[in-house]
Amino acid sequence: MIKGVDLNITTPIGHQLGLTVFKPKSSNHKSIIISSATGVLQHYYFKFSTYFSELGYTVYTFDYSGIGKSCKNNAQLRSSNVDLKTWGENDQASVIAFAKLQNENHKIIVITHSIGGQLLAFNTNASKIDAIVTVASQSGYWKHWNGFERFRMITFWYLLIPVLTPLFGYFPAKKIGLFENLPKLVAYQWQRWGKHKDYLLSEFDFDELQFKNYNKSMLALSFPKDKFASKSSVDWLAKQFVNAHVDRQHITPKNFNIDNVGHFGFFRPQFKESLWEMTHNWIKNTL
Repeated sequence: MIKGVDLNITTPIGHQLGLTVFKPKSSNHKSIIISSATGVLQHYYFKFSTYFSELGYTVYTFDYSGIGKSCKNNAQLRSSNVDLKTWGENDQASVIAFAKLQNENHKIIVITHSIGGQLLAFNTNASKIDAIVTVASQSGYWKHWNGFERFRMITFWYLLIPVLTPLFGYFPAKKIGLFENLPKLVAYQWQRWGKHKDYLLSEFDFDELQFKNYNKSMLALSFPKDKFASKSSVDWLAKQFVNAHVDRQHITPKNFNIDNVGHFGFFRPQFKESLWEMTHNWIKNTL
């Protein structure tokens, strides 16, 4: 089994990012960068990364600034001044630049999970990407949900983040059983977007963003019963890539005779022979 190698890179603004690289025994001259969901450690994607590395891909995972291996302790987290724009413009873009520097002749595939796809809006290295796969990457505007899911999103934006973040100096997601703790400006910016129908476009002009600068192929995936990425919320984000060749697929259990995927299931080994293989075939046919 191929194991990842830990390393650190310094970004243009001086941040240390913790990366893991999975190098294949025989390269197919393609590199995959996995951009995580909010507060999800890169370790969650290691089995997925190993699978693709064994197929010949060089795979990079990383933790955003203030998360996991890109954060020393809670004191550093409290003093962090990064926001979501920083995660895209600095972190995600830096990993792409590093991967391209390591293997100049490689095609670059970015696989995003949830907020990772939103961060592409700020990725100044978007033109270096040859293919994108978004997995449940969406708008977080609360009206994209119904019933209890809508109530939960409202609670998140209007109660949990504004009440708990100033108390701790960061959003203490681990204490309430959600995900890794978040830098305060990340949480506050995420909250602002989630309360507005235009989501991140409520804060940034479309012409300032990188969506329009990506003009290659993109596979945008969503799944039924995803509590964090409804079909309409994923549709919204996919439509922002106005010049991309978007293959929009809403995967139902009957498509592959598989169990419900939800928001996090795609990266679990149980979907190796279905969703993972489908993704590999899409990349092969695209590049």
